[in-house]
Amino acid sequence: MSDEHDQSDHHRTHKWPDSIAGTPLHPESLMMGYGYRPEWSEGALKSPIFQTSTFVFESAEEGKKYFELAYGIREPDDGEQMGLIYSRLNNPDLEILEDRLTVWDDAEAALSFRSGMAAISTTMLAFLRPGTVLLMSEPIYGGVHYLAEEILPQFGITTVRFDARDSRIAIEQKLAATAKPLGLVHIETPANPTNDLIDIAMCAEIAAAHSTEERRVPLTVDNTFLGPVFSRPLDHGADIVLYSATKFIGGHSDVIAGAALGSAEMLQPVAVHRTIFGTMSSPWSGWLLMRSLETLQLRMTRQAENARKVAEFLREHPKVEAVHYLGFIDADHPQHELYKRQCLGPGSMISFVVTGGEEAAFRVLNNMQLIHLAVSLGSTESLAEHPATMTHADVSDEEKEAVGVTSGLIRVSIGVEHPDDIILDLATALEQA
Repeated sequence: MSDEHDQSDHHRTHKWPDSIAGTPLHPESLMMGYGYRPEWSEGALKSPIFQTSTFVFESAEEGKKYFELAYGIREPDDGEQMGLIYSRLNNPDLEILEDRLTVWDDAEAALSFRSGMAAISTTMLAFLRPGTVLLMSEPIYGGVHYLAEEILPQFGITTVRFDARDSRIAIEQKLAATAKPLGLVHIETPANPTNDLIDIAMCAEIAAAHSTEERRVPLTVDNTFLGPVFSRPLDHGADIVLYSATKFIGGHSDVIAGAALGSAEMLQPVAVHRTIFGTMSSPWSGWLLMRSLETLQLRMTRQAENARKVAEFLREHPKVEAVHYLGFIDADHPQHELYKRQCLGPGSMISFVVTGGEEAAFRVLNNMQLIHLAVSLGSTESLAEHPATMTHADVSDEEKEAVGVTSGLIRVSIGVEHPDDIILDLATALEQA
């Protein structure tokens, strides 16, 4: 939120500190007020909801200046920021939210969106052009798969897919076979729903190798599964980090939102497309996300602690064939070095395979009582779903089988309930498998 909105003659002034005595504050401390000043809103401790469509200019000259910056007619003067114009371009709740989002990923800038898919699709369309290639990891969230396979081809965009088993040489061979220029690399790591890890640094090298002086190929990373607490893709070469903020960032199953983070330069074309497409978040959603960010670290830490106990129970259960959980990546696992380099913790997402295929998996899901049978993830309550017939229903059976999305696979997002109760629910449901 720009300083144009300071009430300089107000008797109360307070700027939330980012350090004390020269020592930087931790992200969980900054979430309590970073980016907001109470004097902007009559001393209110929390930012109000700025439920307004438009903002009043102090003069016609001021309005002219703001629009010149909004449309890139001129570069800003030193220290000059674009003021508030219209909530499709900017809004105080979204500006404060975006300031706070940058803290977790140590990003220069952030953009909030109406949903995770709005963030992903707007970003892709900002960089992809007819005749270019989207290089995409798999498995991947079903909505992104549909976008890449059904919608982008209508705009002359080709998708090349790879998975965690592919080497850089194999990926380059797949790209060479298209004889088309690479426009964007998009990966989801850990992969939904198998928890496979994709090497961010390797993908950054591929993007850089296909970049030219005229056109840089960006690497975008969907970090929804681990969230900003357990993974920082920008540290490993990502250009833009994408989130379904509905999930851990929101974390209460009551808001739909998305986010993109990176350098101001990389986000500039995305911001333009967001303005024109109208895919920005709403003030109310921005306010809810600010509330949720205050407990992000607490929630995700508790969820991760619960998940480890649940995963250990599932690994020993006779009716469970396999458990896909990052906490089980030990020294003998082929992705051990990648996990150590790329992840700050295992998170709280678990997928497990029930003996007996779809019929057995459905019996387990139908007999859960505490765990809710619902899609989405990262919420305070535990959620379970059947990827093969739900979130990944549009993926062909052959593709699902190839990447491990089998008929007996159940995905569970572990919540903040007591872990013994979650395990009791799973144990009781598995008796019906």
